[in-house]
Amino acid sequence: MVKFLRRKAKKFFREFLLYHNSSLEYRAKVFTLIVAANEQIHPCEEELLMKCACEIYKNDEERCEILVDTVKEYFEKIITNNGLDFEHLVFQVENETRDVKRFSKKIDIDMFMRFQECEMTEDEKIYQLRVIEFLADLKQRYA
Repeated sequence: MVKFLRRKAKKFFREFLLYHNSSLEYRAKVFTLIVAANEQIHPCEEELLMKCACEIYKNDEERCEILVDTVKEYFEKIITNNGLDFEHLVFQVENETRDVKRFSKKIDIDMFMRFQECEMTEDEKIYQLRVIEFLADLKQRYA
């Protein structure tokens, strides 16, 4: 229970309480672009998201969970049209990558390609692949 409350408090105040919050926010936006290729986050994508988060933050389970929660939060905003849409998120990611060059190192194309293995329609796979290609281009331009 204490762990749950601490995680909720960090999620709510992540801007002030998390070390390198901007990096976590950027990663969450990028992962949201990847999983937002369809109208819901499939269990396969959710599992892969957690695996990827744990690979990124090896010794910090709480930070892994906060990254996944943040991705879900952004995704929910896109789906419910609550102040964020997909195009606006693309614009934010592009601007942040351009403004903070070190963020381009956080774009891991091999990690993103794993999401192509999840069950989706052919159109969703193509859409997701185009998003990954866009991120690869961003990485190349601003690295």
